[in-house]
This record gives sequence, C-alpha cells and structure tokens, in this order.
Amino acid sequence: MEASSTSFKKLKFGKLKVVRRRLLQRYEHQPFISCLAGFYSCRWKRYQRQRTEPGKCCCKMRECLFFPLLIGAFCLSLIFLYTWGEGKNDYNNFDWYNYGNLGFWFLWSLVILIVASILFTYISLLLVLAMCLLAEGQQLYLHWSHKIGTFLVLGFSIACLFALAVLWGDHWKTVRLSFQITAPYLHIGAIAIMVLLSWPVALHAIRADKKVIQVIIIGPYLAILLFLFLIPLGMYSPCIREMGTLGPKPALIGHRGAPMLAPENTEMSFQKTIEHGGDGLETDVTISYDGVPFLMHDTTLKRTTNIKEVYPNDTDQNAALFSWDTLQKLNAGTWFLKDKPFPFMGSLSKADQNQAINQSIYKLSDFLHLADSHNKLVIFDLYRPPDKHPYRNLWISRTLEVILKESGIRPHLVLWLNNNMRSFVQSVAPGFQHTMGSKAPVEDLLKNNIVKLNLVYTDMSAEDIRKYAEANITTNLYVVNEPWLFSLAWCSGAHSVTTNAVHLLKNLSQPLFLMTPQQYNIMWILTDLTSLLLISLIFALHWWRERNFLCCAQESNPVLESGTYNKFRTELSDMPAVLA
Repeated sequence: MEASSTSFKKLKFGKLKVVRRRLLQRYEHQPFISCLAGFYSCRWKRYQRQRTEPGKCCCKMRECLFFPLLIGAFCLSLIFLYTWGEGKNDYNNFDWYNYGNLGFWFLWSLVILIVASILFTYISLLLVLAMCLLAEGQQLYLHWSHKIGTFLVLGFSIACLFALAVLWGDHWKTVRLSFQITAPYLHIGAIAIMVLLSWPVALHAIRADKKVIQVIIIGPYLAILLFLFLIPLGMYSPCIREMGTLGPKPALIGHRGAPMLAPENTEMSFQKTIEHGGDGLETDVTISYDGVPFLMHDTTLKRTTNIKEVYPNDTDQNAALFSWDTLQKLNAGTWFLKDKPFPFMGSLSKADQNQAINQSIYKLSDFLHLADSHNKLVIFDLYRPPDKHPYRNLWISRTLEVILKESGIRPHLVLWLNNNMRSFVQSVAPGFQHTMGSKAPVEDLLKNNIVKLNLVYTDMSAEDIRKYAEANITTNLYVVNEPWLFSLAWCSGAHSVTTNAVHLLKNLSQPLFLMTPQQYNIMWILTDLTSLLLISLIFALHWWRERNFLCCAQESNPVLESGTYNKFRTELSDMPAVLA
C-alpha cells in the first residue's frame, strides 16, 4: 500500500514536471514582457502582472473604458500630424498670418510640427506596448502618468483640428488634394497595420470561450479589412495614367523671386530665380506718394525693412504714403538673415549673406528691365493706393506709363492680372497677355480676350484645366512649393506654377508617384493577397498553438482539465517560486 502510494506520487510529480516544462516554454519571453509591462504600467516585478485567462476580458472594466481613449488619441494625433505635415506648402502663409496678429515673426508652423511629431510618437509607443502585451496574453494596466499624457495628446489634437477648421478652412482642400497622391501608399500602410493587429485579435478571439465574444472581436476586424481591400476601386489620382499621356513640365514662375534664397521682392531674389532657370517672375506693386511704383507685398514696411530703426514712429504707416527718396534709405535685406522666413530654407554662403545685407527696395521699372533683358515673363498684383493718395485714381495709368515708356519691356512678356479698367488697358497695350484671377465660363473669358488663368492651387482640377486648354487658355497655379503638389499640378495638366522653390522644383524630371494603371493594379492585388495570406497564417498559428498546448497539457495530466487547468496555468505563470 505504501509502495503504491509512493509510485502514485512519483507518477504525479513526473507529470507535473511535464506541465512545468510546457509552461516554462511560455516563460522564455519574460524579460521581454517585463520591459513591456514596465514601460506601459510601471510594473517591473513579475508578481505585479496578471495573464489573461482564456475567455476572459483583456483588462479590468476601468481599463476597458480607457483603452478606446488611447486608440482615439492615436487616431486624432495621426490625422492632425498628416494634415499639418501635408500643409507644409503653406507654412509661410501661416507664419505671416500670426505675424499680422502678434506683431513679431516666429516660425510657429515648425514648432507645431515638432510638438505634433513628439506627441504622436509618444502615443504610438503606448499603443504598440499595449498591442504587444495583448499579443502576449497579458492584462492591460496603463499607469496614471500615461493616462494624463493620453488626455494631453487627445486635447492637443482636438484643439488643433478645431482651430484649423475655424481659422484655416482652405487647408482641408490641400489635404483632399494630397490624397490624390498619397492614397495608394496610405492604403498599403493601413493594410500593414491590419496585419500587425491580426496577432492580438487572433489570440484573443481563439482563446474566447463564447461564440458571441469571438464574433465581437473578429467581426469589426474583418469588416475594416474588407473595406480596405476594396477601397482602391473608388480611388482616383491623375498621376495614375497610361504611358505617353503626361503633358510637358509646368513652367516655373518665381514668387517674389526666390524668397528661400534671398530677401523677397529684391533684385537679388529675382536674380536667383533667373540663375536657377525660372521661366517668369512674380511680384507685388505699390505706388509711392510721389508716384514711383515699387515692389512691396505688405501694407506696411516693418516686416521686410529696417523701418523700426530708421523711422521708429512710422512703423505702422502705409507703405504707399512714403516718398521714393524716403524708401531708398531703408534696408530690405537684414531682416531675411535675422528672421529666416522659411523653416527649411538652408544656410547661405558668405557671399550671399553679404549681398542680402545690402539689398534695398526695388523699383518696378528696374524689375521690368531685368525681366526683359533675360526674356522672362512677369506677373504682378497691383495695389491701389489708400484714400487721399495723389495717385489714388491714377494708379492704373501711372503703372502703364512705367511699363510702356520707362522700362522698355516687350509687351508679350507682361501677364496683366488686374481686372480694373481692363478694356482701357487692352486698348492702350494690346500686346499684354491678359490674365484672370478666378474661374469663369469659357465664353466669358474668350469675350474678354483672356489667355491665361491665375488660380490658387486649391482650385486645381484636371477636368477644368483640360477644358480651358481646349479653348487655348492656359492655367497657372499659385503658390506651389512642395514636390508632391508640383507633381499633382503636372499630372493635372497645369501649364505653369508660381513657386517659392524654383531651385528645388527645377530638379524634378518627372512627377513623383507616377505609375500606370497596370502597375497600380499589380501593387494593389499583391498587397491584398500577401496580407490575406499573412493574416490567415497568423490565425492558423494561434489556433494550432492554443489547441496543441491544451491537448498536450491535458494528456500529461488528465486531472488538470478545463477551468482547473487554466487556473493552475495562470497561477504557475505568476509564481516564479513554484517554477523555481
């Protein structure tokens, strides 16, 4: 009897050793899990953690309620980062808007981009840690400091998106345009995320003990996956086109010259545009108090000159109320080196720095002479002088006098944009290329002898550009700085673009992301098939692993079945002393 009892104990101990060996296989990743739980929950000791029992929820009720907030913070921060990143084309406009409200120049756009990137990286790491813990069957517990951080990311993203919607509504048009370029690659990224998510989804779905829970876990996942598989059917991009259908590269018109390389609207800025092969020059014209047209974009002189030092009491005075002699005493280049108006403008050589420091306000007649000598097109916004200005009602005639008599520029190089007194201008200067600043019916444009449209890039439409081109009306888009946006304009058929980055866009030999429909279909089908295969393998692996582990454990000790076995396995996984 005593020998029989001893044999039974040995047999039981031997079978427990088999179970122990099986469970130790699951302990091989403990250092990895320790790091995951430590960073996510600040629980570095093994006894502080809990595994998720099969069929049970992945976390306690409070954590279940908070986990969607973590996912929401990730999604909103991703949306804002993408939105703000794609808006880099208009960072200068954003900073200029803030300058007008705050009174000093600062690169707020770059600061927001950096902060958004840091917060997105932080919330992404938290989500990755959570997914890894779920994949390892661990219960989630987010530390209170990370919960505060999650609310911070959530609040920042919501506030920024709301501010964009209210203060900068046109920015959403830029985002919609960006999808025409990035959508095929966003699709691949979304599919890759779904493949990664299949690991924890498969684990918890297979370990669920009720069919309803399995449906709740797998149903939404499969619905989203099916949507992503089919979404390319409704995708459109002008850069997905047949070989040989792409039009010529759009001409490049320097916006206020080359403002990333030199102070805007100065002689140096326009010379830089010419040096880099620009096809035209764009500027802004104001008329001084004594009737001299000069180049100035702002209403006042305080942003682009040293008027605070020379005439500190006149910093808010309208630029048109100064005489030309007074304007000549101002420096128009030192601000450029001090403020660095563009976030990614790079550094200037010593020679360029010395040249920039010595720039002054540029006259329209000198600007036109420079353009004519290099056979460059010119287009400019003409600002009407304020009330009580001597040339308030003579601004058009005075400007025409400078163009036709003082500058000597050939008329066909002038793209006349101003819509005031257009009939008079056409009669005085029939050689001008008359340009309209907004869309209009083709019949009306032809009736008014319009040969070019000058449109903001957010009005870009391949269909409209083609319609106007059929009536011999070309299209110029402004202001296009980013290579992806220039590529989209090229694929849409634009004939020219106004840009701050002539020196960058000149290097593009073909549009970015250009592909044929056949190439895109292959990419789409391969992505879907590869992801489907990987997801199926992951689900099969989890099914095999869970089934094999349970069967082996029960064969080793039939007493440890069902709930008793699961409880025993959980206790062993959380008690190092037992396994020691």
